Amino acid sequence: MSESAYPPVDAHLDDPESARSEGRRKMEWALQHMPILQSLREEFEAEQPLAGKTVGMAMHVEAKTANLVELLALGGAEVAITGCNPLSTHDDVSAALDAHENITSYAVRGVDDDEYYDAIDAVIDHEPTITVDDGMDMIAAIHEDHPDLIDTIVGGCEETTTGVHRLRAMDDDGALEYPVFAVNDTPMKTLFDNVHGTGESSLATIAMTTNLSFAGKNVVVAGYGYCGKGVAKKASGQNANVTVTEVDPRKALEAHMEGYDVQPMKEAAAEADLILTTTGNRDVVVEEHFDVMPDGVLLANAGHFDIEIDLVALEEKAVDVYEARDGVEAYELPDGRRLNVLAEGRLVNLAAPIALGHPVEVMDQSFGVQAVCVRELAANGDAYDAGVHDVPDDLDREIAEIKLDAEGVAHDSLSDEQREYLDSWDHGT
Repeated sequence: MSESAYPPVDAHLDDPESARSEGRRKMEWALQHMPILQSLREEFEAEQPLAGKTVGMAMHVEAKTANLVELLALGGAEVAITGCNPLSTHDDVSAALDAHENITSYAVRGVDDDEYYDAIDAVIDHEPTITVDDGMDMIAAIHEDHPDLIDTIVGGCEETTTGVHRLRAMDDDGALEYPVFAVNDTPMKTLFDNVHGTGESSLATIAMTTNLSFAGKNVVVAGYGYCGKGVAKKASGQNANVTVTEVDPRKALEAHMEGYDVQPMKEAAAEADLILTTTGNRDVVVEEHFDVMPDGVLLANAGHFDIEIDLVALEEKAVDVYEARDGVEAYELPDGRRLNVLAEGRLVNLAAPIALGHPVEVMDQSFGVQAVCVRELAANGDAYDAGVHDVPDDLDREIAEIKLDAEGVAHDSLSDEQREYLDSWDHGT
């Protein structure tokens, strides 16, 4: 393992000891409400399925993620981690992780672009044998700058929609050289994390950041994938008037059939009180939309990168930019209208000053899937060819069973006759 010039988190903090204590407090609170990870901790500590493995991670480093990181370390892995967004790290949690003898954390909140990628390189210097990504920046850096490590990497996991999109494009080009599980796309992630997690945490963060209500507001949701569905559903539940914008005709029709107004962004923007982007694409809200927005509109992003709202164009149009509230930048236009951007256009539920990310229970499910996928790669990585892979269904079901047991929920099972019927093709009418 080579020594990195970029130091772990303690070197960036004035009072690492106090930070570690506070970070540990946050982790313990979260773990109380993470029955899946609690169950897996018992298994991983007893069986040491990750012994001899080095896990390199680029994730949102906050309390819930930290419990996944610690679980992997308790399972025998050496873990190195950094952030996957410059504004989503909680420095105290990062310091608490770094205090663990088998974990090195380079995650620091508020780094610039150079420091962000220096920290990723520092993790890669640990020569990971398994990668866990949120957005695919680490996988990209390994392929571009450290291809010599690929032969010793048994596989990886990708957490989020944007990262899976990038991975599939990379795979289509024949450029992805080790197997990666698309954790984002498995039911135990998609149906809960993206719908309930993004929906609840984005709106809760916006409400706390602005101290404004959604009731009676015109909320525009850009994109009607699973995240957009969750935002639309939760905003509607708080008595907002919801409009959806879409580029896919089938998703637009789905939103229409669900009872939402569906409009082009230029029409929707003219009446918007809040525009929340959830597409994972760039240039969703651009200059022509700024021109028609009402005074006081809120602009926020729940997609992975800060390119959904064209902030360069907005800044060029503005005659003044000032901090209206913590986490809110007001862009004043020549005609006096003020367009308010939350969390610098970054992932609002993680990058706003008071953001806490998805609810704990939701992330318990997602990180449970991550943990069993890492376990699968450690045990059976050779069975997977380079490329993007669905999470094996038995692993996804394992996490659902643990959650149901923890909730005290019983459910039916197929009889042998039913299973035989479903598996057969020769039963006619």
